[in-house]
Amino acid sequence: MFEGFDQKFVANAISRSAENPVDRRRFLRAAGIGVAGAAGVTALGLGAGSAAAQDARAAGGPSDSAVLNFALNLEYLEAEYYLRGVFGQGLRDNQITGSGRPGRVTGGRKVKFETKLGQQYAEEIANDERAHVDFLRTALGGAKVSRPEINLTDAFNAAATAAGLIKAGQSFDPFANENNFLLGAFVFEDVGVTAYKGAAPLITSKTFLEAAAGILAVEAYHAGLIRTLLLAKGLAAPAGKISDARDSLDGPDDRDQGIVEKNGKANIVPTDGNSLAFSRSAADVLNIVYLTPKKATSGGFFPKGVNGTINTSDANA
Repeated sequence: MFEGFDQKFVANAISRSAENPVDRRRFLRAAGIGVAGAAGVTALGLGAGSAAAQDARAAGGPSDSAVLNFALNLEYLEAEYYLRGVFGQGLRDNQITGSGRPGRVTGGRKVKFETKLGQQYAEEIANDERAHVDFLRTALGGAKVSRPEINLTDAFNAAATAAGLIKAGQSFDPFANENNFLLGAFVFEDVGVTAYKGAAPLITSKTFLEAAAGILAVEAYHAGLIRTLLLAKGLAAPAGKISDARDSLDGPDDRDQGIVEKNGKANIVPTDGNSLAFSRSAADVLNIVYLTPKKATSGGFFPKGVNGTINTSDANA
């Protein structure tokens, strides 16, 4: 089956899609390349320790597994939020192990949904996010990072205060009711879409790029659904404040958009003048989830930082 693969593609994918030998072997098996084929790759000078592989890493920035592990941290956060809100419990013990500092989750409880549709939508998203965690962990194999420490209590209080939804010293509980849960979800969903789009140019393996594109599409469906529900419930004003708060964290550009235009019309899909979704860098995404415009390695929803090599936010203030 080795003959069916472009050798340059295989070399690039092997050298950049994994951070350890175990993950490289898993990629070879997934590509249909057996032991003999793997030996042939090494003989061609395409192994992870080869000069070609070293040159690829030096020239191309973060490895594919580093990018996917960054995405996995975000999926851990989303999965814990939705699973706890819908089912009253988060990921299982066998879904959170890996390299890096494993952390606990603070906060989160089952939401009493007021509408049947709201509960059905939340259940679907929760199951999607759990599946994303499982998929990325399987794809990464031995290179996967563990779930970092996540705070769903203090972080939401800080985020709601920064957005002007509550006053300093007050509390915002996203699990108190359906409307609050949707507003809490709005904090994440648009960020996830822009994060995956921003990561796309960094992924060199076409296999992994296609998988990331599939996840991006699902996150976009989620984001559009959350924005639609918020608008239908008359929550455009608080959603706009959350959008403004995100915009204050991720740099000087005014990119983030609420769910209504200035003329009051619906803005379900935030796009530029060409109707394209915008991108966020990993550093900008971390500014939002760390809840700081400054350079940082922890804070907000990740009080001890995310796991993996991509872990530092940008200095935007």
